[in-house]
Amino acid sequence: MRNTKKLVLVTVSALLIGAAFPYVDFAMDKTYEQLKVIVDVLELIKDSYVEQIDPQKLVYGAAKGMVAELDDFSQFMEPDVYDRVKSDTEGEFGGIGIRVDVKDGWLTVVTPLPGTPAWNAGMMPGDKIVKIEGKTTRDMVIDEAIKQLRGKPGTKVNITTAREPEDKNADWITKDISITRELIKTENVKWKMLDDKLGYVKIIEFTGHVTENVEKALSELKGKGMEGLVIDLRYNPGGLLAAAVDISKMFMNDNKMIVYTKGRKPENYQEFRANGTAPYETLPLVILINRYSASASEIVSGAMQDNKRAVIVGERSFGKASVQSMIPLSDKSALRLTIAKYYTPSGKSIQHDANNEHGGIIPDIPVKVPLETEKKLLQQDEELFYPGKKEEDKPEKKKDSVPDEVLNRAVELLKAREVLGNLKPAAK
Repeated sequence: MRNTKKLVLVTVSALLIGAAFPYVDFAMDKTYEQLKVIVDVLELIKDSYVEQIDPQKLVYGAAKGMVAELDDFSQFMEPDVYDRVKSDTEGEFGGIGIRVDVKDGWLTVVTPLPGTPAWNAGMMPGDKIVKIEGKTTRDMVIDEAIKQLRGKPGTKVNITTAREPEDKNADWITKDISITRELIKTENVKWKMLDDKLGYVKIIEFTGHVTENVEKALSELKGKGMEGLVIDLRYNPGGLLAAAVDISKMFMNDNKMIVYTKGRKPENYQEFRANGTAPYETLPLVILINRYSASASEIVSGAMQDNKRAVIVGERSFGKASVQSMIPLSDKSALRLTIAKYYTPSGKSIQHDANNEHGGIIPDIPVKVPLETEKKLLQQDEELFYPGKKEEDKPEKKKDSVPDEVLNRAVELLKAREVLGNLKPAAK
């Protein structure tokens, strides 16, 4: 209440100053004029609304409304939410086994991990989690949503999902699901030889130790005779910028641009370039992406594409490449604000722009995969790479298995390159 009165007094004072000094800064006058609308609405609600409302709740609501006009990743956090986001989860925690991101304001499944509670409950890529324990996830802070999905193994969490129908004109299909959390263990890199010459590395997330794991994978594959490589970034939600840059440096040098950030302020411009010696600079390379490849995945694929270092195969990527700054506020609330965006070396904005259909990485060779086929491919992939299994222990190909058309196209490209590289003019 006291803060509101101060706000009104400040606004009135500004108007009086403007009348006395007509040359006062116009931008300041305009800001106070716009702010007066919020103050007027606040006072009218306090005085005339049918029920008494906590003014602080209204102020927070106004802040959330302002930030909601910006993008999916800028967020206002009330003190209790900010406190939970800051705190580290201690000890062992359980989850339902999904990777999530925010798209169009909703918590969206990037991929369910095969064999996990989410997978067994029938969740699929692209599903929206619209409620957690009956509370809408619309514009929910993603860190808060993840914390609500996590919990002690054996405990339950109730969610509501929405799935886009095959008929674009039909309503989304909603489903209430009760899921028992389990201890979720994941890997960030998997690899194998596709044949006696082609290697395959799947980067699941750009999390801790991913760079070392990719180095280990490439070294092992090289020892097995690798002469060409497929890097699979499908369903990869991103992770650490440093990891994306370091992995790109394995394939490029000569100070080539990997990615740069740019915002309204000059200090938000920053370049990330290759340097030193790239151990795999000449290794033929194809990168696989799909509509759930985001953030760090897009940085790597964008750098390789713009520098003509790799061929990109699959679907247009997610389009998440913005830099957020966490700004604590005076009452212990906080603002997570987008201050810059990532751009590929050629200057293309990675960030998705729904209005102008910009953003994301557009593949050099597009290959679309039906949703039901995607689910079968995820299951097949998990069976092939099950932790602890050796190459000779892999299961025989099942009768109902489906071909991975995106991977097959990549293999064709690498083999065609080898054949074309061996062509020589006929002797006269």
